[in-house]
Amino acid sequence: MQIRAAVLERSGNDGPFATTLPLTLTTLELDPPGPGELLVRIEAAGLCHSDLSVINGNRVRPMPMALGHEAVATVVSTGDRQDTLFAVGDRVVLTFLPACGECVPCASGEAYLCARAAAANGAGELLRGGRRLHRDGDAVHHHLGVSAFADHAVIDRRSAVKIDADIPVEIAALFGCAVLTGAGAVFNSAALRPGEGVAIYGLGGVGLAALIGSLAGGATPVVAIDPSPQKRALGLELGAAGTFAPDGAESQIETLLGGKPDIVIETVGKASVLEQAYALTRRGGRVVTVGLPNPMERFAISPTGLVGDNKTIIGSYLGASIPARDIPRYIALWRSGRMPVERLLSSVSPLAKINTLFDILARGDAVRQVVIPHLEET
Repeated sequence: MQIRAAVLERSGNDGPFATTLPLTLTTLELDPPGPGELLVRIEAAGLCHSDLSVINGNRVRPMPMALGHEAVATVVSTGDRQDTLFAVGDRVVLTFLPACGECVPCASGEAYLCARAAAANGAGELLRGGRRLHRDGDAVHHHLGVSAFADHAVIDRRSAVKIDADIPVEIAALFGCAVLTGAGAVFNSAALRPGEGVAIYGLGGVGLAALIGSLAGGATPVVAIDPSPQKRALGLELGAAGTFAPDGAESQIETLLGGKPDIVIETVGKASVLEQAYALTRRGGRVVTVGLPNPMERFAISPTGLVGDNKTIIGSYLGASIPARDIPRYIALWRSGRMPVERLLSSVSPLAKINTLFDILARGDAVRQVVIPHLEET
């Protein structure tokens, strides 16, 4: 079938993207789903810094590539005649880390480190191999097994988690990456204990998801650092005990808390910020980093201090999440009002505005923007 998708022809693009137009809305040929795959209609897709890092070249991926990885969709058809888990009409959240179920990480309960999925994502292929997107006879690469900036997609069934259809699509999409990564960093990676103090660097979609996750998990107090006055104000509205501009934040936080926090979560994706996060963490505390800086960046710490202070540095990919387990949990917390995920939503736009929306994201002027591929531009 023919679909419309936002395709990135090359990486390393400079802004303003509304002028340079790195993403082109183009017609692609989409193969039907094979065994273990689903054809889905994309209902909504969120813009994430992981998409931006492919556009600007910080994350090297094969080109051309149909971007987008955080989305909610409806099942149109299945590649298996009798799929026991999914049926036509099911609403599903898409996630960018399918799990083969057979490699050592999968067998060890760490499916978010699935070796086959990582290899497929790096090659721009689906989990079972190959690409289902084509243009003029040439293959177009998948982005993280999803390619959600399109009206339809073929995905591996293990990239989908079934949800109830009554959740507004612009909210449901956010559970696929922002919420899994941010809340997962709190619950899975940091293993938050009620009453612990948490500090968060960065109040984008992931940082705010970490904030509301920390509060839902009983952290007290929760503080955050971000240069945007609007995001700091939103953090306070959501229940943070304090939010601070970067300059002088650490001393202000220590004054407010009467010491250093137990857990510090870094979502910015800069090595220099990770160093600040490490310094802010109390002795014996945990530093969790979910940001993805340029691969050439390095951070420096004192090995003697690491040992003497007994701190733990934890890398957290997708919040160390098991999507089929964690998405229903976070949706339940949202339904109960304990995790107001809807407050992360900045705007809803048609797919045609995708380049302009990435300018807004690059400037830090939005938390989570969502595109609706079937929404016509007005």
